Amino acid sequence: MKLMDVLGVRVEMPGNQPIVLLRERDGVRYLPIWIGAAEATAIAYAQQGVVPPRPLTHDLARTVIDDLGHTLTRVRIVSLQDGAFHAALDIDGGGEAGGTTIDSRSSDAIALALRAGADIVAEEALLDEAGVEMAESEDDEVEKFKAFLEDVSADDFDTETGS
Repeated sequence: MKLMDVLGVRVEMPGNQPIVLLRERDGVRYLPIWIGAAEATAIAYAQQGVVPPRPLTHDLARTVIDDLGHTLTRVRIVSLQDGAFHAALDIDGGGEAGGTTIDSRSSDAIALALRAGADIVAEEALLDEAGVEMAESEDDEVEKFKAFLEDVSADDFDTETGS
């Protein structure tokens, strides 16, 4: 398992598809995960510390876990199947530690981990399969991406109206 950091979310053009970019903490691989607009908003809100007037689904899930006396220990990005990343939520250490493991969409798991302060990890085999190594000459692109993330707001991803 490799610890991952969330670099942020952005909209990939020309398809207007949101993407969350994870980076291997002690390595050079990146894991781009295409996600939905609502999940992009949830991740951006968590990164920016935005507290909505009413809890979003991920806020509610965190409250339920906490109020039941449990802890989201970590989120594991475990596989890529049919173009979709799959994740697992390890509650109280996960199944191997006597806790519980819950299947999750990767975007929901990331949004929840950011709210709970839980580690995000990826399977080594998954990084070998879907990870992207950035050459040193591409560092400028990473810096541009980080600069973009500083200027983007969660409202850029909000596509819902009226609710």
